[in-house]
Amino acid sequence: MPALRLWGIRRSIALAVAAALTLVGALIAAALWYAGWPGIQRDATVTAATLFDLLKLVFAVVAGVGGVAALVVAYRRQRVAEHTNALAEFAHQLAHAADLRAEVTKALAEAADERAKIETDRNGVRLFNERFAKASEQLGSDKAAVRLAGVYAMAGLADDWREGRQTCIDVLCAYLRMPYSPPSETPSEASTQQAEGQASTVDAETARAAREEREVRHTVIRLIGRHLRLILGDPTSWRGLDFDFTGAVFDGGDFSNVTFSGGRVSFEGATFSAGRVRFNRSTFSGGEVSFRGSTFGGGEVVFGGSTFSGGLVSFEGATFGGGEVFFAWSTFSGGEVSFAGSTFGGGEVIFEGSTFSGGRVSFGGSTFSGGRVSFGGSTFGGERVFFGGATFSGGQLRLDKALINVPPEFGVWSGKAPPDGLFLPEAWAWADGGRLAKRHLARAEKRQLTRADGSKNADAL
Repeated sequence: MPALRLWGIRRSIALAVAAALTLVGALIAAALWYAGWPGIQRDATVTAATLFDLLKLVFAVVAGVGGVAALVVAYRRQRVAEHTNALAEFAHQLAHAADLRAEVTKALAEAADERAKIETDRNGVRLFNERFAKASEQLGSDKAAVRLAGVYAMAGLADDWREGRQTCIDVLCAYLRMPYSPPSETPSEASTQQAEGQASTVDAETARAAREEREVRHTVIRLIGRHLRLILGDPTSWRGLDFDFTGAVFDGGDFSNVTFSGGRVSFEGATFSAGRVRFNRSTFSGGEVSFRGSTFGGGEVVFGGSTFSGGLVSFEGATFGGGEVFFAWSTFSGGEVSFAGSTFGGGEVIFEGSTFSGGRVSFGGSTFSGGRVSFGGSTFGGERVFFGGATFSGGQLRLDKALINVPPEFGVWSGKAPPDGLFLPEAWAWADGGRLAKRHLARAEKRQLTRADGSKNADAL
């Protein structure tokens, strides 16, 4: 807005008075001219009337000059007031324009930030995709060292890329599901010939490649276990996610002290063929962990000291044909653990020292045809343990050393004694079929309680 341009007050008044006097003079001259320039008669004396007229003329002139000055002052005041209002309005417009500019600037800044974020995210996703592609390529290498690098790269990407973590885990699990033949641990004719320098280079390379592949696979298991030991709040914890080991072959690996909580973990159809696979001191709480149809054919699988609470852990249809499976000193409280339809045909399955309290453990429809299943020193409190429909055709199921407060449930068997291989506590040993067994089990439980409070002498059945 242009500045207000006004002369100084003195200058303005002087010019205004001069202009007024000039105008009056011009008007007088014009009047005299029009009158033909009449002469002025001068008297020798000045009368009072004439003097009074002169004074009135002087006063009129002075008043006129004052009026002109007042008019100038009023005009200047009005100009200043109008200019002040104009300035105020202009300032308001400037402020409004400044607000608009600020809003526009803010909107532009937000848009720029959003574009930058989108670009950053796009670059981040592009970077993650590039890392994923690189790690996947390494996992497919024919060199074990490169595959190992790919395993660590994929695990590191899972830690950094929360949105793609499940995808990275799926790739690592898929690697374990790939066809695999564990290397032989016992000397064979080929190894003997190799020791004597007679085996072919191809055999030596095959054996070495198998050992290298085992190292890669065990590294995958070790990294998964490491991330499942982290607390749930840890930004790199993998708890609560899905793990699919369906059909995988395990000849060793460490899942000890891990926590499976939420999500779904599948070992369905997996084969535990050799080595030692450790689940000891692990926690299975909530979610679903499935070993359905798995085969335990050699080596050791250790669940010792684990806790099964809530959710479902299923060994339905599993085959225990060799090696040792340890559930010793584990706690089964709540949820369901099912061995229904499983086959115990060899090796040992040990539940010694375990505690069953609440929830349900089912061996319904299982077949005990070999090996040994032992519950020595286990405690059955509030847990419902079900053996209905189980078949005993060899092997041993030992419950004779267990502390049983709530008796397990059996089906009806023929004859007066339990089937061969089923060892019950001495107080129940001569149960006559399923129904009579239940009455005897109840009586045995009553006598155990009577013995505990010392109110009566307990007699043997």
